[in-house]
Amino acid sequence: MGYSKKNKVVIIGSGPAGLTAAIYCARANLEPIVFEGFQAGGQLTMTTDVENFPGFPDGVMGPNLMDLLRKQAQKFGAKCIMKQIDKVDFETYPFKLETDNEIIETDSVIVSTGASAKLLGIKGEDEFVGRGLSTCATCDGFFYKDKSIHVIGGGDSAMEEAIFLTKFASKVTIVHRRDLLRASKIMVDRAKGNKKIDFLWNAEPIEFIGDKEKGVYAMAYKDTITKELTQVNTDGVFIAIGHNPNTNLFKDILNIDSNGYLITEDKSSRTNIKGVFASGDVQDSIYRQAITAAGSGCMAAIDAERFLEENHEL
Repeated sequence: MGYSKKNKVVIIGSGPAGLTAAIYCARANLEPIVFEGFQAGGQLTMTTDVENFPGFPDGVMGPNLMDLLRKQAQKFGAKCIMKQIDKVDFETYPFKLETDNEIIETDSVIVSTGASAKLLGIKGEDEFVGRGLSTCATCDGFFYKDKSIHVIGGGDSAMEEAIFLTKFASKVTIVHRRDLLRASKIMVDRAKGNKKIDFLWNAEPIEFIGDKEKGVYAMAYKDTITKELTQVNTDGVFIAIGHNPNTNLFKDILNIDSNGYLITEDKSSRTNIKGVFASGDVQDSIYRQAITAAGSGCMAAIDAERFLEENHEL
């Protein structure tokens, strides 16, 4: 089995937040158990080059970075289990978690289940994520210096991504399936006022086209009015239609905001249930960076340790 039925702390999720929490918990002799879920390492496992994580001046591959974090946590005694938690019971104490029909008890829980970028579900999408197809401008924009790229979406996040990308790209085309943006007026005005930004209206992407060597080099789309099919060349595509925080497991249990993110108290990782903490993209709708997730994982570990001390569980 590889883990105890009774634990001091269980971490749900294995991205930068969960594994950083594991490092800090392990160094505090809390013997953390990390349930990695089916996408061990989180969103970074879908990212090829990471150049903005401190300590890697030459960059690092996303999966490699997550492997290093995992090894560091394991070095200090964390146990990483390639299973997901299917059900939680926070009404009794110690808390009860269910995985593969097994019940595990724990004195504290750190939720680091992350968020998943919304995707279009079209041909070529799964194949080219991380290879010319991105969901994070601040993560990958640097790779598109002097390139002509496309941003898909019509909300504030799409406008923000497009404006940010003009720092690098020579041209950014916003692709929207209607001829009216749902973004706020101030963001629309900023985008329309930027000389590097163009708009492709009434366009519904239907396929990303590329190869193993180049990655994405074209996008096929349908005109939503004429139904005509067109293919346009591109140096890269950013999908900016929002994120879904992975909070289904905690609905009606933990406090969740109108966008689906877990609510934490003040400047802490505390949730509405004492002994349950949240870190990373599952509670961060603003920054959504690997380094901020890692920082909040550290916070959650320290909060969990203090909780256990105060409740005489250590």
